Amino acid sequence: MEFTEVATRRRMTRRFRTTPAVPDHVVTELVRLAQRAPSAGFTQGWDVVALTDAADRDLYWSVTTDPDRAPDAWRRGVGAAPALLLMLADPAAYLDRYAEPDKGWTDRSRDRWPIPYWDTDTAMAAMLILLGATDRGLGSLFFGVPAGRHDAVRSAFDIPHDRRIVGVIALGHEERSSRSPSLARGRRPVHDVLHLGRFEAPGASQ
Repeated sequence: MEFTEVATRRRMTRRFRTTPAVPDHVVTELVRLAQRAPSAGFTQGWDVVALTDAADRDLYWSVTTDPDRAPDAWRRGVGAAPALLLMLADPAAYLDRYAEPDKGWTDRSRDRWPIPYWDTDTAMAAMLILLGATDRGLGSLFFGVPAGRHDAVRSAFDIPHDRRIVGVIALGHEERSSRSPSLARGRRPVHDVLHLGRFEAPGASQ
């Protein structure tokens, strides 16, 4: 596909088929594509834990959901995805990189980072994976690990405690289209989003 078509067709999939599997070489291709994402100081401070084995995916869902509650429609739909990618940010890599001679922030202080670029770069990499999945005819969904479950996920998959779990990408083939109710809000018109020269509230110049 052309890039504009890929970007236009990309959407979040919430109902996956359990088969066919997402081959390991496709996962590798998508992560390699994600490595083309922007990276502050070319730090490349993110990692991916790919869960393509059913037992690993079952473990992920078991440590992130309440066993006393029946799975809801979202969990049943997304839980069928044959691949989950855990997107991890490494803050220390950025603190180390910007303490190098060409950057010179020797104190390694997080106060120098009003925006945590370790999370930003990881999210940019995730976006390229989502676009790459669309280009390959796959469905994809970016979602977060529930609050209070991050340590359990780290423990389950031997993730170092200093890594931040920015989100999870589900990959697979769409079982059926499921339109999010949130889309009823409509897409903001570009003239409300784009501000030329100065910020103006929508309609201020009319």
